[in-house]
Amino acid sequence: MTRRLAEVAKKVGVSEATVSRVLNGKPGVSEPTRQAVLSALDVLGYERPTQLRGERARLVGLVLPELQNPIFPAFAEVIGGALAQLGLTPVLCTQTKGGVSEADYVDLLLQQQVSGVVFAGGLYAQADAPHDHYRRLAERNIPVVLVNASIDDLGFPGVSCDDAVAVEQAWRHLASLGHERIGLVLGPDDHMPSARKLAAARTMGELPDEHVARAMFSIEGGHAAASRLIDRGVTGIICASDPLALGAIRAARRKGLGVPEQVSVVGYDDSAFMNCTEPPLTTVRQPIEAMGRAAVELLNAQIGGGSVAAEELLFEPELVVRGSTAQAPRP
Repeated sequence: MTRRLAEVAKKVGVSEATVSRVLNGKPGVSEPTRQAVLSALDVLGYERPTQLRGERARLVGLVLPELQNPIFPAFAEVIGGALAQLGLTPVLCTQTKGGVSEADYVDLLLQQQVSGVVFAGGLYAQADAPHDHYRRLAERNIPVVLVNASIDDLGFPGVSCDDAVAVEQAWRHLASLGHERIGLVLGPDDHMPSARKLAAARTMGELPDEHVARAMFSIEGGHAAASRLIDRGVTGIICASDPLALGAIRAARRKGLGVPEQVSVVGYDDSAFMNCTEPPLTTVRQPIEAMGRAAVELLNAQIGGGSVAAEELLFEPELVVRGSTAQAPRP
């Protein structure tokens, strides 16, 4: 007990006597100090006293599907910074293969009595994945915000980059360069953002099924999928992420084809260092700063007891033209 008092006191910058008064429910402690002590207990992994467990911590879960794709650390930086400005402490939960699952993280966050959860990518975007843990959050009235397209029936507010506009921008760009055989490298069949991109692409021009390739979201997945498209004569490839696009460039080069001389490639996200690749990647930029701050505003409104509609806010992407696209090769 003495060690716990000392650790919490050091974390908050108050005396052990002050911490003791908070833990025992004694008067004489300001509300900001009391909340700081309770948050320190949560961060240090100590259980709150029984009489204080009914109060939500000033912690917010930030659940990410991975950190290898640079877009997710970028979202984490924006969302974490915006939460900190509101006096909320982000708890980063990152999934790894064979490690802690998204559902396990939700159980852990519920035990910590978090004030809310932001999901920046996850199983909510996959129609065939298990979703029971989201319903547990809803049943307990935990504020939740989803970043980017989700399945329809979860009932949470969200912020998304407009997938349809992203594909329209990329398609028009390639078409303006003379590409007629345009193909898509997308995520799995049940991936909602990919489904939106595909639906938009089908309105833009001729898109035979053999010009659509599915892949896991990785460089290796992009390589395999793009290799199939190139074998089918595609000269312009639109990818559902920047790592997929880097894989597509690698696939073209392994076949002895130049990028962009013979194959043009467009990514999606404009994540870190895409202007430093060879060639620099033409991509569609997600407005990460605006989306991340909007997600935190929606969450904070719910935490404050406000009524927030279970609607999706759509943000406009921006085509960033660099060196991976050029005029279509002449027959």
